[in-house]
Parts: sequence; C-alpha cells; structure tokens
Amino acid sequence: MIDDLFSQYVNVARKADILFKTIQEKYPLSVLCRLHCCDCCHAVFGVFPIEAAYINYHFNKLERKIRRDVLRRAEKAEAEMLKAKDRLKVFEDDPKMKVFGLGKQRVRCPLLQDSEECVLYEKRPIICRIYGVPYSVKDGGKEMSFVCGISGFEEKATYPTVKLDRLYQELVRLSKDLLTEAGYLNPGAKASLMLPLARVLRMPFEEIMQGNFGE
Repeated sequence: MIDDLFSQYVNVARKADILFKTIQEKYPLSVLCRLHCCDCCHAVFGVFPIEAAYINYHFNKLERKIRRDVLRRAEKAEAEMLKAKDRLKVFEDDPKMKVFGLGKQRVRCPLLQDSEECVLYEKRPIICRIYGVPYSVKDGGKEMSFVCGISGFEEKATYPTVKLDRLYQELVRLSKDLLTEAGYLNPGAKASLMLPLARVLRMPFEEIMQGNFGE
C-alpha cells in the first residue's frame, strides 16, 4: 500500500515540476532560479503527512554522516522556531498577524548543506518545486497570489499562476489514505496538518505512519 501511495505522490510532484517548467519556458527572464540560489530555503513551511512519510523514508536512506549533519541543523531550526513563536505570542488574539509573522521568519531548512545545495533535492517538498514562479492559494473566498521576491516578475503585471490549492487537495487525499491504511481512527482530522520539516526529519518513520505527530 505504501508503495502505491508513494507512487501517487511522485505523480503529484511531477505535476508540480511540469507546472513550474511551463511558466519558466514562457517567462525565462523572470524565473531566476539557479544552482546555489537558496533564498527560499530560509523560510518557515510545513509538509503534509504523505510528504512527511515520503521525505522521512528517503532521508533515512542517506549516509549516516549526512543524516547526522541534517539532524543537527534540524535541532537548531526547531529551537529557532520555538523562539519565534514565543516572540509572536503578542499576536495570540490576531491569528492572521501571527501567521504573517511566522512567514517572515528566516529559518534555514535542515536539508540545505553548507554548499548551498539540498541533500534531498530530487525528493524535495511540493512547495519547493513551484517556488520561483507565481502561485496562488485561497484565503477564505479570496485567492491570494505570491511569487519569489528575487524573481523578475513585476508586481502589478498579470501572469499565469500555479494553483497550489489543487496540488494540496491531492496531498490531503493521499495523507488521508495513508492514515486510514495505518488504522488511524480519525484520518480526516490530521490529513490536512502541515508538519514542520525539522520535526519530520527527527521523527521515526513508524510514528509518521501512525499519525503520531506530537504537538
């Protein structure tokens, strides 16, 4: 079952790659992604349970020394996140401001090596695959568009965008199937959770499969 779910996840990843490439080919001077460009690797983001399982599974296949270095960075990233959340407690009554504040944090992804290359580039999350071209997500009934701040896309111009919600819907479905297969009693409740990558890398694979994500 897990092999089938991972295969379906890979198809979603390929879809994200195709969407990115389509826009890149149309606007080659605006997409400035290149080797060692890692601005998007210093950000706060989460992954869905199916992504968590897939990434954790492949992370544990890396050499021991590489894993050790990544885990050390993951521990540091989690500590930085805890400090950031503590600073943002002043916005407890303003969830949108709190989310905005977290989005402004510069936390290094544990998978980013000192050489400014990702140790799991071929297995990277969906959001990493589309960052660099315009994408949109829904906020209530409104669709919000975003793009990499160092790209060449103009702020007030109109461009085709990757509908990230559509990709996320597929990830939620696969996450629900994953938790259902594991026998989780209420898979729908956790299928849409966004898990910090630093925590995911430090978790046992079995815990992710069972939906034991902690707080």
